[in-house]
Amino acid sequence: MLAKMTAKNQLTLPKSVTNALGPTDYFDVQTRDGQIILTPVRIQRADAVRAKLAELDLQEQDIADAVAWARQPADNQKQ
Repeated sequence: MLAKMTAKNQLTLPKSVTNALGPTDYFDVQTRDGQIILTPVRIQRADAVRAKLAELDLQEQDIADAVAWARQPADNQKQ
């Protein structure tokens, strides 16, 4: 099967290929020995949350402070 690259470097995978893989929105892309290797990746919601927390570089004390703030009565909370 052939897939044509567009002017925007996009490829459309043949329907028979995507049907064989099942539902997936993301692919890990690697090159090896002149070949492009696509591996389906199923992103879980928890993985997205973990990635966002890692991006924010939150420390354990930040979480404890946020929980303590959230547990205060609304009229005591400061921005």
